[in-house]
Amino acid sequence: MLDSVLFYPLLFLVGIVAGTIDSIAGGGGLITLPSLLAIGLPPHIALGTNKFQSTFGSFTASFYYYKHGQVDLKDSIPGVLYTLLGTVIGTFCVQLISKVFLSYLIPILLICIILYTLFTPKLGDLDRKPKLSRKPFYIIFGLALGFYDGFFGPGTGSFWAMAFVIGLGFNLTKATGYTKVMNFTSNITSLLVFTIGGNVVLSAGIVMGVGEIIGAKIGSGLVIRKGAKFIRPVFIFIVTLTILKILYDRFI
Repeated sequence: MLDSVLFYPLLFLVGIVAGTIDSIAGGGGLITLPSLLAIGLPPHIALGTNKFQSTFGSFTASFYYYKHGQVDLKDSIPGVLYTLLGTVIGTFCVQLISKVFLSYLIPILLICIILYTLFTPKLGDLDRKPKLSRKPFYIIFGLALGFYDGFFGPGTGSFWAMAFVIGLGFNLTKATGYTKVMNFTSNITSLLVFTIGGNVVLSAGIVMGVGEIIGAKIGSGLVIRKGAKFIRPVFIFIVTLTILKILYDRFI
């Protein structure tokens, strides 16, 4: 499928960079998907391969956060189940419904997230009192963000992180850990759909995936050691890039 083996070292490096960024603040797809398109993969195959390689990074980051006590897997099971259901519905609906409305709405919501983060400087420093109990939280956000990731995708990690911080009162480090579990759930679910359709290049995905594993360990380690003060500026930067990417795709 790839024209030259020279692409593989490049894809490996892209995987490392994307895995590092994604495990800190999400947004690794801003790097990986354009890279796969740039080497000549058709859009549907690039999307499927991107989901494949990203599962390596999201799984590694999830495991790292779990290993360091930032994620309670038993506690996250309801979120995983509702996210899985939402992703299946979203992946089905994307074939039937136009994305135009979301391409206008999502940048506005992401700008609100940036402003809220900037004007709440202590946001996510410490655990706070939750505004929702676990069950309704996971039903609402699992279905909604699972659907969104299957249907459209950009900014999903940012929405999850803010949902955990505001809705359940998590500190930003813990929220990032739980976000990666939910990201892995939606990634693996979408991957199954793309694989059934034959839209995955295994060689490219594996090479990038190995890079993702390395990057995810680097990024997760930085988050565990440095905490919310380190995550916040990276988070704002990635959300800003996501907004610009969506606006560029829509209007340029």
